[in-house]
Amino acid sequence: MSEKPSSSEMHLGPGFRIREYPSRPHKYLSQKLGEFETADISDQLNRLYTLSHDIHNLVNDLGFAGPAITIKVFPGDNLMLHKALDLIQPGDVLVIDAGGCDSNAVIGDLIASKAKHRGVVGVVVDGLVRDIKGLKEVGLPVFGKGISPIGPLHRGPGEVNYAVSCGGIVVNPGDIVVADMAGVVIVRQEFAGDLIAHLEHSRQQRADYEASVKRGDFNNEWVDLVLDSSNCLRE
Repeated sequence: MSEKPSSSEMHLGPGFRIREYPSRPHKYLSQKLGEFETADISDQLNRLYTLSHDIHNLVNDLGFAGPAITIKVFPGDNLMLHKALDLIQPGDVLVIDAGGCDSNAVIGDLIASKAKHRGVVGVVVDGLVRDIKGLKEVGLPVFGKGISPIGPLHRGPGEVNYAVSCGGIVVNPGDIVVADMAGVVIVRQEFAGDLIAHLEHSRQQRADYEASVKRGDFNNEWVDLVLDSSNCLRE
C-alpha cells in the first residue's frame, strides 16, 4: 500500500500560521496621512516605500488610508483570506501577497462585500481579482494587477498578520497603507509620526511653489547648481 509522502503534508509554523492580535497604530495617524497625496508621501520617504505601478485601482477612483492586515496565500488559493475576515477591525486594509500569481484570482465580489460590511476601507493584492462587475457594485476600492475569471482554491497553506511582500515592498501588519489613483505607499508605524510632521512642515512651502509655477514665476538656477557641483562638461 502506497503512503502519502510527508512532503505533501501541512507543517506547523512558518507558512501555515495566524497572528490574531497584531499591533495597530493610533487611528489619528491613518486619518492624518489620508490627508496627503501618495506622491507627496513617497517623496518624503525618499521614493523607497511605493508599490509597483502595476498594482492599481481596478474598481473605482477612491483612495484610503489604514493599518494593514497582511495575508500571505499560496498562489491561486485564498483560504487564509477568508480567515482574515474574522480578525479585521473597522478601518483596516487587507494586503494580500498572492505571489504575483497571473492565473487565479484570489478575491471577488463576495469577499469584498464581506470585508466592507466588517469595516475594511480598502484592499491591495499582489495578484488578480475577479467578478469585476460585482466589485464595482460593492464599491470597495480594490488595488491589484489585473482581472481573471479563474477562481481560487480554498486549501492553504498561508499566513495572516506576518510580514509579506506586495508590489516589491515588505509590508508588516499594522503598517499604514495609503492609496489613491497615483498608487500605493507603505508607512511604517515607527516613523509615521515624524513623517506627518515633515509633511505638515512642507505643505505650505509646496503649495506656494506650485502656485508660482502656475503663474509662470520660476527659474531653473538650481539645475545649473547641480550640474556644476557634479562637474558636468559644458561645450
